[in-house]
Amino acid sequence: MRCRHCGELADLVLVDLGSSPPSNAFLTEEDLRFSETWFPLRVLVCESCWLVQTEDVVDTSKLFDDGYAYFSGFSSTWVEHCCRYSEEAIRRFGLVESSRVVEVASNDGTLLKHFHDSGMNCTGIEPTASTAAAARELGLEVEEVFLTPSTADALVAKGVAADLLVANNVLAHVPDLVGFVSGCRRLLADDGVASFEFPHLVELVAKTQFDTIYHEHFSYLSLRVVEAVLEAAGLTVFDVERLPIHGGSLRVYAQRSDRPTHRPVESVGEVRLQEESVGAFTRSFYLGFQDRADKIKNGLLRLLIDAAADGRRVAGYGAAAKGNTLLNYSGIRSDLLPYVVDNNPMKAGKYLPGSRIPIVSEQVLVDELPDLVLVLPWNLRAEIAERLRGPCGWTGTIATAMSGQEDI
Repeated sequence: MRCRHCGELADLVLVDLGSSPPSNAFLTEEDLRFSETWFPLRVLVCESCWLVQTEDVVDTSKLFDDGYAYFSGFSSTWVEHCCRYSEEAIRRFGLVESSRVVEVASNDGTLLKHFHDSGMNCTGIEPTASTAAAARELGLEVEEVFLTPSTADALVAKGVAADLLVANNVLAHVPDLVGFVSGCRRLLADDGVASFEFPHLVELVAKTQFDTIYHEHFSYLSLRVVEAVLEAAGLTVFDVERLPIHGGSLRVYAQRSDRPTHRPVESVGEVRLQEESVGAFTRSFYLGFQDRADKIKNGLLRLLIDAAADGRRVAGYGAAAKGNTLLNYSGIRSDLLPYVVDNNPMKAGKYLPGSRIPIVSEQVLVDELPDLVLVLPWNLRAEIAERLRGPCGWTGTIATAMSGQEDI
């Protein structure tokens, strides 16, 4: 395969997770009568530019359709993260009511509404109809398109010029990285700032976070790769922050290369050095990932099989994309995990793609009080544990899938 960034041959295999349906393609009762479309899920490393990427590119229309069910506002962890970010950005960059904030992949408007509520001009760019509709209900202006250079030019022609452009957890979701970032660059005002958040490749590999690999994530990113992509589009990084969100992320701030107004800060060099020091740009860094992933998978299977043999009642919590990767790779079905709880009403009553495990409301967990709850979105373990121990009144055992063992 040719690298989607530099065009050189990418043939170093990070991991092969078999095949699975798109992770957010939840099924209705009617859908159960029909077969699903499964796609290979293999990740390759380009040893020329070190972009880590899925081998197959699934048509984005199959991934981000009208029934897209991920709504960011259902996670209190993410809501709090967005609130802190908006307060920091307004203060740091001196944003006022006349400022314009553009959010790319604005989803249900959870982040953008903080700027809107501060009286600023806000534009969301969101291609999925379901989440765009939710954002409009908050009073937000949303352009229901994928960001490309041409759609960016159309917005510029309408007078959109971002003092702050936010693109959180979207860089990994676009097959054409340079084209996407070029669109971001075109939308920036002369002295505008672009902010990108993405899971850090170093954390993914070091912690064997293989369940964060799924078809919606075309790329797995280091600062070095992101800097190169941004530079190709005319943007220069001047700051980077390490964040705990999503199991370890980076927040990168960039400005127009032709209009630098912010001096680079030390953190940029520090993260560059960290990536170099762990060997992120050497072949050896990626070797052994498959074996570690298999060990986690086998440990989880042993946990669930032992629970079934002991007659313990088991439930899952969180119909998350990462959970679907884990369940499908592990071959787990409803005999070992009878149902998964989720507090998003868009998911309740549907079925997980591939495994076809039913998704139910929290009330089922309250009624049945299982002995063991497997938390699938492990990055939200603390939030979910609080929900289980608090309003639900549950007193059983929590297991985190990626540890493969009970984690009380």
